[in-house]
Amino acid sequence: MVLGGTGGVWMVRASSGDVHDAALRGRLKQEGRSKLAVGDDVTVERDERGGTWAITCIHDRRSVLSRRAPGGARAERIVAANVDQVVVVFAMVKPEPHVRMLDRFLVIAEGNDLGARIVLNKVDLASAEDVDALAAPYETAGYSVHRTSARQRIGLDALHDALAGKVSAFTGPSGTGKSSLLNALYEGLDLRTGAISESVNKGRHTTVGARLVPLEDARGGYVVDTPGLREVGLWGLPPDRLDHCFPEFKPYLGQCRFQDCAHGAEPGCAVRQAVESGVVAAARYESYLKLRAETPDPGKHWE
Repeated sequence: MVLGGTGGVWMVRASSGDVHDAALRGRLKQEGRSKLAVGDDVTVERDERGGTWAITCIHDRRSVLSRRAPGGARAERIVAANVDQVVVVFAMVKPEPHVRMLDRFLVIAEGNDLGARIVLNKVDLASAEDVDALAAPYETAGYSVHRTSARQRIGLDALHDALAGKVSAFTGPSGTGKSSLLNALYEGLDLRTGAISESVNKGRHTTVGARLVPLEDARGGYVVDTPGLREVGLWGLPPDRLDHCFPEFKPYLGQCRFQDCAHGAEPGCAVRQAVESGVVAAARYESYLKLRAETPDPGKHWE
């Protein structure tokens, strides 16, 4: 399994637990199959003289977590392959949580057919009422919400259980405490952590590239430690499938007056009626409308 890599050299963990530095065999490059990602399952072979290792086969992926490449590029950025779940980490304070960005992370997970759970970190710095108010719409939608504090070791046991035996992609904005949480969860992990920039209230990037970290305890598993993201773009999701990425909408899909209802101003919209009755949170519906408006042409991909 590919743990990470730079400059064309990849760290590959064998089934024995040994880690090898390996480069892609030239044949794979010639065949156009050189797009590796953290989490890919590969076959490696050593040269005849017992020296360098080479990646000779990239196996089919069972899942992919991808997003739009940053900087407005019209391209896909694969964050990780063969992921079981996405763990979206937001802080209650420093930096302040932005629900629109949280919703965007969740839509990316749903659009990649990956389960997601939410971690609200630094709960020791916020009131219980504020934490519960932020968590409520997501728990109503069916998401598992973990309330944690790495410093006070709050909620770590439940989060540890949720990660056991799985490949989990840890993601979220900079400065929310992803690496600190993982260090608190797993003794000896020693991931880099960084301070918050007071001038912009955003975390400094301390994880420079996604990497797969083996969880060295009795229950096993891996986490993908990702760089903190300051922009999150959707990729490959048609606008007319966006409503399926909001789990609380699903009971009402197919009940609208019009089959192609976009759940905006159309009369007889079952989703909007659920919002008006308070069953679906208005803030979540507003996030849907904002994302839906970004690419109104259903003939284009969500980019």
